[in-house]
Amino acid sequence: MVYIVTGAAGFIGSNIVKGLNERGITNIIAVDNLKHAQKFRNLTDCEIADYFDKSEFLENLPSLGKIAAVLHQGACSDTMESDGRYMMENNYRYSLALLDHCQENSVPYIYASSASVYGSGTVFRESREFESPLNVYGYSKFLFDQIVRKRMAKKTAQIAGFRYFNVYGQRETHKGRMASVAFHFFNQYRENGCVKLFEGSGGFGAGEQRRDFVSVEDVTRVNLFFLDHPEISGIYNVGTGASEPFNSVAVAAINACLAHDGKEPMTLAEMKEKNVIQYIPFPEGLKKQYQSYTEADVGALRQAGYDTPFLTVEQGVSRYIEHLFKGQ
Repeated sequence: MVYIVTGAAGFIGSNIVKGLNERGITNIIAVDNLKHAQKFRNLTDCEIADYFDKSEFLENLPSLGKIAAVLHQGACSDTMESDGRYMMENNYRYSLALLDHCQENSVPYIYASSASVYGSGTVFRESREFESPLNVYGYSKFLFDQIVRKRMAKKTAQIAGFRYFNVYGQRETHKGRMASVAFHFFNQYRENGCVKLFEGSGGFGAGEQRRDFVSVEDVTRVNLFFLDHPEISGIYNVGTGASEPFNSVAVAAINACLAHDGKEPMTLAEMKEKNVIQYIPFPEGLKKQYQSYTEADVGALRQAGYDTPFLTVEQGVSRYIEHLFKGQ
């Protein structure tokens, strides 16, 4: 039996492939689009059975034999993408075709949704009344979730969707400007000796906009937990359940760099005083589609049986920075 991972060369997908390898699973069909070829590096330490380009995968799907599960992580995740037709074809229609195949053949289907479905709301619970996406990326994820909800009662196999909050961690270098703030803070500090955050917005002070930052290590664990429990279906938030300000991520990243260099940590106040943390004007183009606050309600995830504690920002960012130093 084969395991299929789409978006396999991407950020979360490659971490899942590595997680499967660590369990001794190598019979993996990796699916991705290597138009941006540098993503291949995410798979160089992984073992797979075969690779398909996204464009040829669906037509070859019937010939792949018995499938143990599909972990569908592939998507265009650029929230600034303005081509709505491309976004809907890539994120919605493609996901639907894959879901149809899985349901017709009773194959477990685990897929990536997004916290962007909640838009500018302040309640982050997996319920329709709290969902109102601000961009076409969020809408593509939202619409697919609605189809899943309609089909859930008559499903033939597991369907589990995960609304990822702000994920950070190893194997995201290829994402460029869409990489996590932890990644950007690390690079800014190493290159310039300071990091830059946005000034206040949405009623929050400078650097105090809050997000639920979740390590890709935890995201991988959640995916593998559901792989182990094909009897559990549903749509679930995947975040820590605790929001943190961007300032805290900056402090964690800088202090991890200081620790690596054998230097004493600094407080936020000290970093501001020494201009190690600086604030820049908030971009006009982001104001109408920016989430100034997110915090996952993880009640449904816990009720489903996932009880592993999540890494805090300090823990997760410190571990990530260690990995980035090793990669230099």
